[in-house]
Amino acid sequence: MRRPPVLYYAPEAFEEAAALGYRTDERWPSYFAWRAAPLGDASAARVAVTFHSFSPAMVDEHVPAVWSVAPPADVLAARTRAVDRTYRTLLGKAYAAADTAEAVALLRRVTEAADTADRPLAAANAALPWPDEPHLALWRAATVLREHRGDGHLAALARAELDPVESLVSFAAIGAAAPEVFASRGWSDEEWQEARQRLLGRGLLKGDGMATNAGRVLRAEVERRTDEAAAAPWRELGGGERERLVALLGPLWVAVIGSGMLPSETTLGIGKV
Repeated sequence: MRRPPVLYYAPEAFEEAAALGYRTDERWPSYFAWRAAPLGDASAARVAVTFHSFSPAMVDEHVPAVWSVAPPADVLAARTRAVDRTYRTLLGKAYAAADTAEAVALLRRVTEAADTADRPLAAANAALPWPDEPHLALWRAATVLREHRGDGHLAALARAELDPVESLVSFAAIGAAAPEVFASRGWSDEEWQEARQRLLGRGLLKGDGMATNAGRVLRAEVERRTDEAAAAPWRELGGGERERLVALLGPLWVAVIGSGMLPSETTLGIGKV
């Protein structure tokens, strides 16, 4: 549940965004609208806090302007249409197959076992109704669990005393992705260098910008705490059920990865293969 959702890259999603009136020459106008809509007409400050990794200046470019293009309710309806069209294209007949329905039944148990207290993005998505169609319910479950993990990750970063830009600098420093990839989050070169200096002062970075042993240990601790915080709802399933779910999702995962839609390198630090 860590990989970026195909919604943010799918041609069908850009078509739906354009129909609402959003610019589609870059993905950010629709990204902020799609992801923030469950929060309602959220302010720039709320989006910056819940999204965490984006510079406030970049958030200000898009929020609250996105709500003047379309209200959150219309964005959510278009988001559902975009997911529907995208999954039908990517998955073929599998989108309505019995295996998909079985996977959704298992994922729904996991999702409903997730504690969303103090997890604003997970809670906002969990408050939305369950769709009847299996492929849409699959996306809803994946989104809640992805945001549940993400919200827990932010808590782990806060415990490590890493602010938003320091979180990115320290992640780049362990080789998660090239620093250029993190430029998509809108931080200026000056802000990036200032964060480097702060981490250098804490003994977490070397002079060349790479992580020290202490920096690697801290990032490993962040990931460990993130995993622990995300694990609880999965205990709803027995070992055999988890293995069955992996088997059921395997062909769908292959279809998405094989589409070539997702980028090879992202700020999540996970490649395509």
